[in-house]
Amino acid sequence: MSTDEQFMRLAFREAEQAFWVGEIPIGAVVTHRGQVIGRGHNSKETLYDPTAHAEIIALRQAASSRGGWRLTDTTLYCTVEPCPMCAGAMIQARISRLVYGVDDPKSGAAGSVLDLLQNTQLNHSVQVTRGVLAAEIADLLSTFFHGLRHGDISRYSAGWRQRRLAGKEDSL
Repeated sequence: MSTDEQFMRLAFREAEQAFWVGEIPIGAVVTHRGQVIGRGHNSKETLYDPTAHAEIIALRQAASSRGGWRLTDTTLYCTVEPCPMCAGAMIQARISRLVYGVDDPKSGAAGSVLDLLQNTQLNHSVQVTRGVLAAEIADLLSTFFHGLRHGDISRYSAGWRQRRLAGKEDSL
């Protein structure tokens, strides 16, 4: 298993935590020299905060851990392609690298809709790796949105938990 897969699995577990509480299941982890220095999952509904995206929470924790806002030589692992706000925060934090699982065709800012992270007009660019654990992440998102459409997230999150406990998601 590659290092990217190992850290993406940690981000996936953060996404699952969001899933259990009815948040859109997106998770993020920031690493520096092979160590996790920040983690987070979507908490917009829980915190009543439009900025409480997984990436923002992980970046804040990482900056606190490092004792400063410059997060050079770090990698952010995120289950879903960042939105413009999160991509902007990554640029401001001077993140070196982004690894994400699935594209966001509605608001992705790492190449799907916009490409803020490679925009040469900005003062910093971020190296991007796409598609890590994409199938597993897409399955979690699909399960969540299916439950949302049918008005019963708890039933679908319980089904997800049973699948995990039964070992049907061994690759995670």
